[in-house]
Amino acid sequence: MAGARQAQQWLLTLLPAFPVLLLVLRLWQLSQQDMSTMLLLVQYVSPLGLLSALLIALVWAFPVVVLTFGVLGRLLRLSAPDRFDPERSLLASGTARTPGWVISAAVALGALTWQLRFLPSLLMLGLWLLALRTRYLHPDQPMRILFVSVALPLAAAVLAYSVLGPAIWTAYREGELATAALLAVPPAATLLLTGPIPDWIAPTLTHGLAFTVAAVLPVVMGAVFLRVPVLPTAAIEVLPKHTTETATPSPTTSPTPASTFPAASAGTAARDGTAEGGREVVLGALITVTDTSTIVLDRTAAVRFLPNDWVESQVLCPQAAAVPYSLVSVGGWPVEETALDWMMPRRPVVDPDVRCEGRLPGAG
Repeated sequence: MAGARQAQQWLLTLLPAFPVLLLVLRLWQLSQQDMSTMLLLVQYVSPLGLLSALLIALVWAFPVVVLTFGVLGRLLRLSAPDRFDPERSLLASGTARTPGWVISAAVALGALTWQLRFLPSLLMLGLWLLALRTRYLHPDQPMRILFVSVALPLAAAVLAYSVLGPAIWTAYREGELATAALLAVPPAATLLLTGPIPDWIAPTLTHGLAFTVAAVLPVVMGAVFLRVPVLPTAAIEVLPKHTTETATPSPTTSPTPASTFPAASAGTAARDGTAEGGREVVLGALITVTDTSTIVLDRTAAVRFLPNDWVESQVLCPQAAAVPYSLVSVGGWPVEETALDWMMPRRPVVDPDVRCEGRLPGAG
């Protein structure tokens, strides 16, 4: 049986490949599975921009990993100390090597980056960790154990229900059963794992849950990141320049570079908006601007090379705000917002630029 040290070496070797795999899959999905388009994106897209998008989109995953595996490892150590072997179990090795300040940092980061409906779960995990750690470090102090394992979780549950009670009832009344469960179940469940479980089931339960989380979490992270924009959305107003003798070559389009501009305009007229004289608005993801061309990935995943002297104007289109799914809020705080969203100043509401809707200025 491979030891924990060998498994840890494999984990440290493969772990850096996971973000790279996510970034490649995101570009592959953005290019609509066209290799030439993906290679162009790889050439021009900033790695720092991709990593920034990855970090912002998946920052919530760090508290999930640290707190979940921390609870499972400490539960194993307390319930079956004879099976807690850091030399043979990766879960035990990670628990023994994780300092307390990492747990505290994970709780603080989760409080800032998790949506409100997940904060009761964060409270539950934090109190579980505190109770399990206290039982392990101070087994000869029953009053301290009683306070941390019973009194504190009970007081936290009473406080949580006093604050979340109206929101739980609203979620149940509106048919949002998942939101109601996320708000109602964790405070009561805090009392369940503040102590050891039977030693005969502890190794199987903790390792089974650890393997399940390790298998499911990367899939969830990938699904979340594949929906994150990694290129700025821009609306570019284009006016083709023609002469009386010869027509200027059209902006090439990938993956069909032989197409001409009139054909491309006919295909995008209904989508981007055109006017007499060939003026149109090209709406899509801005890849880069070279000395000769502005390169855009339009809504059909076709790469368009727009000559710079054809570009009349361009505007950066802000990302559309997500449509709220839940009507539930706690004291005016929507359950789908994080503490960071709630604390940060709101973006001022302004009239959207018509070009970001694919229409020309002044067009009806």
